[in-house]
This record gives sequence, C-alpha cells and structure tokens, in this order.
Amino acid sequence: MTKQNHDSDVAFIQALAELLRANDLTELEVMREYADNDSLNVRVSRAQQVVTQVAAAPVAAAPAAAAPAAPVAAAPAASEDPASHPGAVTSPMVGTVYLQAEPGAPSFVSVGAQVSEGDTLLIIEAMKTMNHIPAPKSGTVKRILVEDASAVEFGAPLMIIE
Repeated sequence: MTKQNHDSDVAFIQALAELLRANDLTELEVMREYADNDSLNVRVSRAQQVVTQVAAAPVAAAPAAAAPAAPVAAAPAASEDPASHPGAVTSPMVGTVYLQAEPGAPSFVSVGAQVSEGDTLLIIEAMKTMNHIPAPKSGTVKRILVEDASAVEFGAPLMIIE
C-alpha cells in the first residue's frame, strides 16, 4: 500500500474538527479515497467529559448571567436543587423550549401567574413537532427555570408551581 502525503489532508482534518465543533457533535469519521491503495481514514472525536461540561456550563452560568436582566433567574437559595422541589415541572423530552406560542406573542405563563391543571405552560419542540407541556396541577408559578429558545434534556426542571 502506497501512502502519499496530500497537502490538503491537514486542511481537510481542520475542517472536520470545525464541523464537529459547529454542530456540537461528539464524533465524526470519514474515509477519503484518492486512488487505488491510497486513502485517508479520519476519526475526529471529543471526549464525553467535554460535552458534559459544555452542557452543564449554561445551566450553572445562566442564573448568574441572567440575574440582573431577568427576575425569573433570581433563585431564593442557590444550594436548593430545583429538580427535587415537590412543585417542579420537569421536561418529558429532549428539545427546545419556547415560552410563547410564536415570536412576539405574550408568554404562556409568568412568575406569579395562577395556572389550572392542564393549562399550557410552554412548548417543547422536538423533531420539528411542537409539544404543549400542560400544568400537572393547579397553583402559582413561583419560578421559571429555563430561558426561551434554550435546549432542555429529559427530566430537566422547567418551572416550580406551588
């Protein structure tokens, strides 16, 4: 097997790494064939720990960064885990959260709003489908833990209703 050094290989690998970063992928594998017995196999990957840290960073940074601008992020106790709160509404799926029906429309709910069981709290877009998330019980919205157009994972706390 003849192995030739192609000058474009370095640029190709750098482009793959950028594609990995830009699309938040964890791994990418490509085989590039030049001629008989001359090919390039490239596997670019990120450690799973880096992805976990990236996913956790916005959650940890959101209250500090958003506190001056949004009263929603002003948490009563920083050590309190919102997911363990008895009134926590958690995400039933992975997707993108929308707090209003369409851009420019009023939010479904706000902090202090009274909701009835079954009222729409927000929408989670998953696989191009808009899923209305209903209130599991009647009560008052005490905290909104997500920002509009942010990504959520399954089981992530969305709101606190008491």
